[in-house]
Amino acid sequence: MQKIHRPLVEGVIQNLMAIFNQNQKADKVVELSLKDNKKWGARDRRFVAENTYEVIRWWRLLKFCSETDQRVIKEEALFWEMLGTWFVLSGLDLPEWEEFAALKAEEILAKKEEAVKIRKIRESIPDWIDDLGQAEVEDWEKELAALNEPTNVYLRVNTLVANKKELLASLIKEGVELEVVEGVPTALRLLKRRNLKALKPYNKGHFEIQDAGSQLISSYLEVSPGMKVIDACAGAGGKSLHLATLMQNKGDLIAMDIKAPKLQELEKRAFRNKINIIRTELVKTDNIKKRAKSADRVLLDVPCSGLGVLKRNPDAKWKLKEDFLEEIKEVQESILRNYSEMTKVGGKLVYATCSMLKSENEDQVARFLANSPDFELEKETRISPAQTGFDGFYMALIKRVS
Repeated sequence: MQKIHRPLVEGVIQNLMAIFNQNQKADKVVELSLKDNKKWGARDRRFVAENTYEVIRWWRLLKFCSETDQRVIKEEALFWEMLGTWFVLSGLDLPEWEEFAALKAEEILAKKEEAVKIRKIRESIPDWIDDLGQAEVEDWEKELAALNEPTNVYLRVNTLVANKKELLASLIKEGVELEVVEGVPTALRLLKRRNLKALKPYNKGHFEIQDAGSQLISSYLEVSPGMKVIDACAGAGGKSLHLATLMQNKGDLIAMDIKAPKLQELEKRAFRNKINIIRTELVKTDNIKKRAKSADRVLLDVPCSGLGVLKRNPDAKWKLKEDFLEEIKEVQESILRNYSEMTKVGGKLVYATCSMLKSENEDQVARFLANSPDFELEKETRISPAQTGFDGFYMALIKRVS
């Protein structure tokens, strides 16, 4: 039986308080806590990271099983009881600590039997998101279960400077457990958690950390060396870097975003990846207009609800609000309408999201095409978490015909 060490439990509690009380993002909080506690060994780091994510993921189920919503409870005590309930459901014996005194394992397990009959509680999802998923997502129950699986970590081989077979062999030699991913030529799946950013091949730019489904989006754009390509919602540039490798570092790649710090991060990553064709540019109305009909390819990886990446960002389901979703749909429509103008006649664009909602995906594309006779749909694809184990994505390839 795994022993529960108090300093590690306190680390998880601190993470949960930062995520729920201070509205910080889970991935950033966990990364910082591991960075700040260098004395933790690999097993300790895994304990803190995994238990932080699992409590967030199963928050509604844990509240139901612990009946904390039926009692008056102080804020920090709530986090202790949520974590204690998770330990019970995971088959661990609770330490005889004061913070866990109110928890009765038999009662928690009895409530779990009730919970399995109610999907919204069993799958730990807010009512309104569950209702939306039922209305808009095919096989929602299967997809929801898949989104509650712990996330896989994928590497993308930087084919400019590394050979996939040789990289795989060298990483395995360093004790990194990996496997190839069928259907995604540049992807490797991590089988056991490791601090990948501490490895020499990472710091030499031989690989990036990027979901396998995300890697398929850049390939969908059908770029080739020498093209002029615009990544118009680049963020920190994971897809920009991949596009540059697909272009063999030849041509012109403009990475645009509304946030300067993200573009600065992209510039650092490009340097590490030995890529020199990327130019970064802050989005302004003027530079969208001046690039009208100029690009062979345009990538629009638009802001979205993020419901396709809940296994990676489980805190999003508790922070997402209905009014934000409506606002983001308006932003998507505006980006597709305005940024598509940068595509030259004969050129192509990809509209992509990490959402599974039809209203953010097929409906947006259908509306755009109905109002834009200069464009036609070539193909569209959904990446299903239930079928692939990847994050959930949608992508549409659209050609400008006149």
